[in-house]
Amino acid sequence: MILVPVKSLKQAKQRLAPILDQAARTELAEAMLQDVLDALGTWPNHPEVAVVTCDAFALELASWYGFEVFADHANTGETDAIAMATHVCEARGIDSTLVIPADIPLLESWELERILEAAPERGSVLVPAGDGRGTNAAFRRPAGLFPLRFGNDSFKPHFAAAQASGQPCVVLPLPGIAVDVDNPSDLKQLVALPGETRAQRLARRWDLREYPLAANE
Repeated sequence: MILVPVKSLKQAKQRLAPILDQAARTELAEAMLQDVLDALGTWPNHPEVAVVTCDAFALELASWYGFEVFADHANTGETDAIAMATHVCEARGIDSTLVIPADIPLLESWELERILEAAPERGSVLVPAGDGRGTNAAFRRPAGLFPLRFGNDSFKPHFAAAQASGQPCVVLPLPGIAVDVDNPSDLKQLVALPGETRAQRLARRWDLREYPLAANE
């Protein structure tokens, strides 16, 4: 099962506050989520998808795409949301989970195919963020093979946990999945990369030239 955790979008993307007000940050987060769910929904013969959330916009979008919802009443963050959703999957006898974040708007279905093709019979696939620090997709079989703990520097802990499980772990860089949007330099990159996703079209309407978009922001 594919799990997409979505926190409250009304407080989304605080690290973009130096250049975008909250209304714009929420609009961007909504556009990115729609890009992600559209990639999943248009993937032929895709596995079951569950959006893990209690956000009103995300609930509406999940319903539109016909995806299941795992209600995240606590809304304490991706780590707790995925732990809860993983327990639901285990209780249902679902043998694998693929966690996809809601802020990778350049995701393409062929990348998802690559993950499933690379997945061991027992083990994991980790797709790193472009900076090598974050984890932008995580496949586990069985579903709860090891806990996922998301944050700015999640890749090394995830890789260590995968190795500690004693099962194979495939590290699979993928260009679209690698692009997330957390800080101003990420937003500048999104604008510059080829593509016409909703998030890109939205960001290109904003004049970001006056802001210092240093790579270390």
